[in-house]
Amino acid sequence: MFQIKWLWYSLKGYRKFYITALFLSLLCNVLYLTTPYFSKEIVDTYITSENARQNLENNRNGFIMLLVGMIGFTLLRTIMQYSCNMTYEISSQGMIYKIRNKLFERVQNQDMNFYDKNRTGDLMTRLTGDLDAVRHAVSWVFKGMVESASLFVASMVYFFMINWKMALLLLSVTPFIFVFTVAFKRVAGPVYVNLREKLSKLNTDAQENISGNRVVKAFAREEFEKEKFDNSNREFSAANKKAALLWLKFSPFMDTFAHTLSAVMLLGGGMFLINGTLTMGEYIAISGLIWAIANPMRNLGIYVNDLQRFMASSMKIIEIYYSQPTIVDRTDAVDSTERLKGEIEFKNVSFKYGKNEVLSDISFKVAPGETVAIMGETGSGKTTLINLIPRFYDVAQGEVLVDGVNVRMRKLKQLRRNIGMATQDVLLYSDTIDGNIAYGDSSMPEEDVKKYAELAAADSFISKMPDGYETLIGERGVGLSGGQKQRISLARALAVKPSILILDDTTSAVDMETEAHIQESLRNLDFNCTKIIIAQRISSTKDADKIIILKDGRIAEMGTHDELLKNKGYYYEVFTLQNEGFGKEAV
Repeated sequence: MFQIKWLWYSLKGYRKFYITALFLSLLCNVLYLTTPYFSKEIVDTYITSENARQNLENNRNGFIMLLVGMIGFTLLRTIMQYSCNMTYEISSQGMIYKIRNKLFERVQNQDMNFYDKNRTGDLMTRLTGDLDAVRHAVSWVFKGMVESASLFVASMVYFFMINWKMALLLLSVTPFIFVFTVAFKRVAGPVYVNLREKLSKLNTDAQENISGNRVVKAFAREEFEKEKFDNSNREFSAANKKAALLWLKFSPFMDTFAHTLSAVMLLGGGMFLINGTLTMGEYIAISGLIWAIANPMRNLGIYVNDLQRFMASSMKIIEIYYSQPTIVDRTDAVDSTERLKGEIEFKNVSFKYGKNEVLSDISFKVAPGETVAIMGETGSGKTTLINLIPRFYDVAQGEVLVDGVNVRMRKLKQLRRNIGMATQDVLLYSDTIDGNIAYGDSSMPEEDVKKYAELAAADSFISKMPDGYETLIGERGVGLSGGQKQRISLARALAVKPSILILDDTTSAVDMETEAHIQESLRNLDFNCTKIIIAQRISSTKDADKIIILKDGRIAEMGTHDELLKNKGYYYEVFTLQNEGFGKEAV
């Protein structure tokens, strides 16, 4: 079974602990036989024997030794059971710690296609609930199965040693239990797969609602979201009930067969006792161990129940555990630690999302230090185009070159460390403002953090905050305005002194005065930097060395501000609209 092989591989480093725990489990269950053995000897020798009084008088030490042995082995078993449980827990927790880190590493290394296909809530379920189901299986389910199996086998061997006829009589009940267990396993598998999917959907709905709570309140859709969550919760509850009721349908049969053993013991054992083929001590020994074969049978369904839950969860974890990103470093990639010059060239580039072509035959070149502005209607492919430069996606056709080298031939970390990005959809971490700006270099001096904040026109509002740069930002920058978040994002991008700076509508939420300050800062950076700017404001694009107009994934126009005005195309229309709407200062 693949899941078991995966678990064994994941237990690397803790296998000795786990094997030790398994050995202790077996030994503990063997020790359960000692109490019935001592009870049998005491009863047969010192209670029911014809010479019981004489045996007690002549061999009192033997009687005391049997009592001491019974108590001593019970204490030993208790100590070993505690050690066994602790060892299981140590190995399972250590294994889960490793798996969780590995899963997070896998998720971190995935490319954009992975995040396009997987929901955040589902990934969170895999890192939490699914992992807990695996840990539970390793520390308790497998432990219980090993203990039940060993206890059953050891008890049956002991029964055969005492009275093989009685042992066969008890053993005759077990085939019925196995039949019901196999039937339950076949039915339970799909039920637990469905239960896991409903949990994933529930987590996804909760995560999206919490992340987008401001949108919910803005549209007064609280009741709609409550109803939506209630539906998901109801579906999960129904799936959970179905799984629980499924076991409840089977458990009466399992309990009935388990209790049947007691009836068999009373009838068969009583008959053998009357016939004289079974002594009272042997009867008591077998009677005292009936639970050792009844409980494993009764628990078998529970373990199968938990095992199906483990199977459903482990497959989801394994999908991520062995997933590989499609965008990786080539073995023959250029290994260069030098700072890039910032030359960019697109050669006949085409790109598709699935079967939908987003970019078609894009060609242009940007010299080091130049500023290129990209404009176009919504959905024209602007953001997709800039995502090809740091190789978030790979082109379908053509080439994207940086400093004359195809980005596919560059190492990803070396390429991306030379690129600074600030997007319109800003993600700020739950950290201080200082920590967010210095995200690319945690050891950055405070004066440098302030310097880049000034370049991004952020220092003015940061300094007015009660804790200044040490102000803690809530999740995703809650409490900050859109313009403030954009300026912190720009400062973060500038702080890494990139060879290529990509700004995706970064100044859309700032006023004209602040934008003018930012534009002036970008023109006077103290390091060489090629700038790619996506914007819809003419004020952000008019001074660019080259302006590219995209339409339906193709380059419709390309040139300087003056050249595009003469063409009387899309750029001219935007210029005229903004000039009429806002006056000359808009230009």
